[in-house]
Amino acid sequence: MKSLKRLSVYESLFIGSALKWTFLSIIIGLVVGSFSTLFIRLINIGTSFTTKFNYYYLFLPIALFLSSFLIIKLAPDAKGHGTEKAIESVNKNNGNMKISVVPVKLLTTFITIIFGGSVGLEGPATQIGGAISSFIGNTFKMNTMDKRRLVVCGISAGFVSVFNAPVGAAIFACEVLYIGKLSYISLLPSLISSFVSYYVGLYMGNKPLIFKIKYVPNNQIIAFIEILFFGVSIGILAILFIKLVKFVEIAFKKIKIYPPLKGIIGGIIIIALVYTTNSFTSLGIGDETINKIIMGNAPSKFSFITKALTTSLTLGCGGSGGILTPMLFIGSAFGNTWAQLLGSNVAFYSAIGMAAFLAACSNVPIASIVIAMELFGNNVGIYAAIAIGISYIIVGHESIYPTQFIMSSKTPSLKVKTNIEVDNINKSSISDK
Repeated sequence: MKSLKRLSVYESLFIGSALKWTFLSIIIGLVVGSFSTLFIRLINIGTSFTTKFNYYYLFLPIALFLSSFLIIKLAPDAKGHGTEKAIESVNKNNGNMKISVVPVKLLTTFITIIFGGSVGLEGPATQIGGAISSFIGNTFKMNTMDKRRLVVCGISAGFVSVFNAPVGAAIFACEVLYIGKLSYISLLPSLISSFVSYYVGLYMGNKPLIFKIKYVPNNQIIAFIEILFFGVSIGILAILFIKLVKFVEIAFKKIKIYPPLKGIIGGIIIIALVYTTNSFTSLGIGDETINKIIMGNAPSKFSFITKALTTSLTLGCGGSGGILTPMLFIGSAFGNTWAQLLGSNVAFYSAIGMAAFLAACSNVPIASIVIAMELFGNNVGIYAAIAIGISYIIVGHESIYPTQFIMSSKTPSLKVKTNIEVDNINKSSISDK
């Protein structure tokens, strides 16, 4: 009888917790999904208007100046590409984010993107989702653990509004916090808020991203070997991109002038770059170009390089926006170029490149495999999983998100400090084991 009573108590606690978080997750999904979808539609309207003019991007230096100026004056926490602030909120700030970030992040991202800044929407969407969730948690005086879980729900709800892969978005929110650990305690709430936000977006007119790639390699063994080498290449490319983003950011910090003026300098450099290389597709979000690349259209063979440069410059000089969509551009464009050089199927390698580069830069292998399955189907997803696994190991403990916490080494042969931010890993040593 005692054991039965104990079991009933345990089960009542689990059921109560599940009901509580189902309710909270639905609320977060509804609020964040509605807000993020409106934000995306606003960006699309603004972009559609400005791109009607042939030389709209000539206003980019002014836009970057204004973006930096507004962030400094109104909300310094809105600086950066967004997702890293949401991660920091969970890992270091007890789930606290300032709600003042939301309008400033909206405005500065809008200004940056409509005039050609090379950034994405997912970073601002996750930061906005996290800030709204944190505000709700503080309003109802929730404890620290609950606020952290609520912010994870906000991350997934904001992410899926842009990416339209609900299961992958939910796992991304739980996985992106740490290297070597997944927040299982947040998985159910994250899934529910992601799906609710996803359906809110569909109801409000978002179109799901589904690419029908029917290609299957004729020789499975050769394809497997090629994918292994491709995964290594993606991992090396991810390291170079992460280093580039950090290098450009540090370089602009060393310029001792009024910070918003750096936006003018960065904008001029970006304009000069796209003019001299004729790489105008590197401006803006680049989602239409990504769609064309995935469907098999061949971009410039060096478009992944110009996109990496324009993104690093936009963020480094004070622009506001996400970095994940540019990463999808870079990964898919590199895969496309790889396929052209080898004479392989360009859509196949573009899709795998996109998923593997996301996994390597963000340290989210499980989420990336699921996203590949959701967007491209099993035929591509099973091969993408191989490249994802390889690239995730090759990139080591580098990360595009400096606020990620490292919880375990990726290899027992290398000892690293754990439970600290990625950027704070100063010493590594070769293990004797």
